[in-house]
Amino acid sequence: MVDRSRKGVVTSGNLVILGIEAVGFIVVDIVKRRFSWTEFMLQAWFMTRVSLLPTILVAIPFGVITSVQIGAVANQIGATSFSGAVNGIGVLRQGAPLVTSLMIAGAVGSAICSDLGARTVREEIDALKVMGISPVQRLVAPRVLAALVVALLLTVIVSMAAMITAFIMNVGGGSISAGAYLDSFVSFSQPTDFALAEFKALVFGLIATVVASHKGLGASGGPKGVADAVNQAVVLSVILLAGANVAITQAYVMLVPQGVA
Repeated sequence: MVDRSRKGVVTSGNLVILGIEAVGFIVVDIVKRRFSWTEFMLQAWFMTRVSLLPTILVAIPFGVITSVQIGAVANQIGATSFSGAVNGIGVLRQGAPLVTSLMIAGAVGSAICSDLGARTVREEIDALKVMGISPVQRLVAPRVLAALVVALLLTVIVSMAAMITAFIMNVGGGSISAGAYLDSFVSFSQPTDFALAEFKALVFGLIATVVASHKGLGASGGPKGVADAVNQAVVLSVILLAGANVAITQAYVMLVPQGVA
């Protein structure tokens, strides 16, 4: 038990160090105009290609489920006029960032981990170090920046898809008029809700990419070791993302006044 706790502390420290190094390389290399934009574009396109369609396909059912469940409760308590506010705020504050984070951790994170893990077991990472090239600067930093940009864009797409779906389900079903639905959303939602969603996307994208990169660079034992690293990266990412989501949400509720506009 003590040994496992010690390993957890060491892993957490290594993740923090790797994240700081990657962000530091991004800032310094961009300022000094030596950032690998080619690698960034390739990774951004790859991440978009593997995550865009699954994200949309998850966002639409999420909007349906949200509208059905909230609509049922609203009808029971006679508060159907507030369904637009609850749907919209729930999607912006929780749904969109979480769906994005799961896609980043599952689809993008596993791809990053397997790629870096394969490079590690083939000793390509060791070859870079021998040549005096930092793997974090050359491989991790462009992937981190690409994941942050893609996470921001995916959050917007998820928000639009889920809210449009919820709007169609509620208004199309005749439970509430379009004007009342939009009016309740506008009255209770705030611009900071969208800012919260994008901030969560940045944090979640950073966490998932750093975890995947750390596990990939630490892979050993051939193909089986790479597969184990991918599994560990996905599980650890989901756990850390859940914890970060609770912490950010609690801080937002305490710091940002909630009320009717």
